[in-house]
Amino acid sequence: MLEDDDRAKAQGKMPPVVRATIRDVAARAGVSVTTASRALNDTGRMARETRLRVQEAAQDLGYRRNSMARGLVQQRSFTLGLLTNDTYGRFTLPVAAGLSAAMVDRGVSVFLCAGEDDPERMRLNLEAMEEKCVDGLVVAGKRIDRGLPIDLPHTGIPVIYVNAACPEGQVGFVPDDCGGAKAATSHLVGLGRRKIAHVAGPEDFAATGLREAGWKRALAEHGLAPWGEMISGPWSEAHGYEVAQRLFGTGRTQDPPDAVFCGNDQIARGIIDGLTALGISVPDDVAVVGFDNWEIFAQATRPPLTTVDMGLLELGRRAGFTLLDMIDGKPVEAAVTRMPCELVVRESCGADLNGK
Repeated sequence: MLEDDDRAKAQGKMPPVVRATIRDVAARAGVSVTTASRALNDTGRMARETRLRVQEAAQDLGYRRNSMARGLVQQRSFTLGLLTNDTYGRFTLPVAAGLSAAMVDRGVSVFLCAGEDDPERMRLNLEAMEEKCVDGLVVAGKRIDRGLPIDLPHTGIPVIYVNAACPEGQVGFVPDDCGGAKAATSHLVGLGRRKIAHVAGPEDFAATGLREAGWKRALAEHGLAPWGEMISGPWSEAHGYEVAQRLFGTGRTQDPPDAVFCGNDQIARGIIDGLTALGISVPDDVAVVGFDNWEIFAQATRPPLTTVDMGLLELGRRAGFTLLDMIDGKPVEAAVTRMPCELVVRESCGADLNGK
């Protein structure tokens, strides 16, 4: 039978990081906690042999005086940690920008550590946070239904989860995917579109199901039926292009949609490229709306892409202010807050941007 550590590794996770305490060091060295503390801080009068014995015990146990557990009890570093597995930074960099902007006037800096889904690398990143003695920690992810590949130790330090799976009893902030999808679909209905298809990402993403629910809810409220079933696939331009060819190319359905709501901006751009290759005008013949507002990507699309902004900057700001409240001992409700998304209207939906 596998031991706990081996079982955790086999499941792709590392076990919780267990930190040695000053009491562990004192017990190993056979001295009191007070003597151990004085020996490690090089203070107080004691035999040289005793001081060396305590220091050797601390080294054997991997004890570090500047741990996160001491951060709130004994000192404030005025530093927040931001730990993420989003090395590309697509989702975490806007969160970090919002967090930093909110903290700059408070004299608080943000220490960012990013690593892929590698448990050992994540463990090292967490140790780097400890060395900084951060006052609080923000865990940011690439998707709302996944956490980091390592369990955080129970150190007593405040932790907030942003765009990541939030353990029960913790505090988290995520975009309102359902509400954003509903707003996008309702916008298309308001522009006179009645046959609105939905081309989505992989079905095993929680965001995919939430955006599908928003699409259906908006249509139902306007007395419309979905145009077919949700079409799922990779979060890629290739997926969008292939769907456009299938729906509007040779052998297409006799009653194609007049609008497509897409699960992300990459899919939307692929849809637009596929329609353009077929000689179908966007937005005159088919309106297209995306999701994410990957701004440099959406603005470079031709025509520029109407899309849903996930509000990642605001997620970072709210997480920062809430984390400061937790550090100060103020009551904070343990819950996941779904933050509003915002529709950014550009040319691909067919709206009159001049307001005429």
